[in-house]
Amino acid sequence: MSTFGSADEALDFAIEREQEAADFYTDLAGKVKNPDMRKVFDGFSKEEMGHKAKLQGVKKGKRLTQGDRNVTDLKIADYLVDVEPEPGMDYREALILAMKKEKAAFRLYSDLASSAGDAEVRDLFHALAQEEAKHKLRFELEYDDEVLKWN
Repeated sequence: MSTFGSADEALDFAIEREQEAADFYTDLAGKVKNPDMRKVFDGFSKEEMGHKAKLQGVKKGKRLTQGDRNVTDLKIADYLVDVEPEPGMDYREALILAMKKEKAAFRLYSDLASSAGDAEVRDLFHALAQEEAKHKLRFELEYDDEVLKWN
């Protein structure tokens, strides 16, 4: 885990990760055949841009509002094989990829929260970790409803 010399460095790092996540979902939306899933991934891209905006606001001095705490984890992603993004990927593969991505983002923000010296930055990273956990839960519920019900 990287160490940061200041809260601004930690925020800049997180802002970059949110932009990467938004780009990932935009790219993934272009790879799936299902138009409904394309909308879902476009929506997630917008949410990640919202996270980026929150971080930029905190960097400019805005106060952080507390988010949800301790989102349920179904742990479905823990037992699935990794998949790579590719054109024409099916719905199941897209959901797996999204779950894994959100799990990694949750871990990143949890680790950043653990290492943050500033209480407000720690709270911000914890809130962002919970946002990523909510995203993962949505994908896990969709996977449970649409993929596992047929197995």
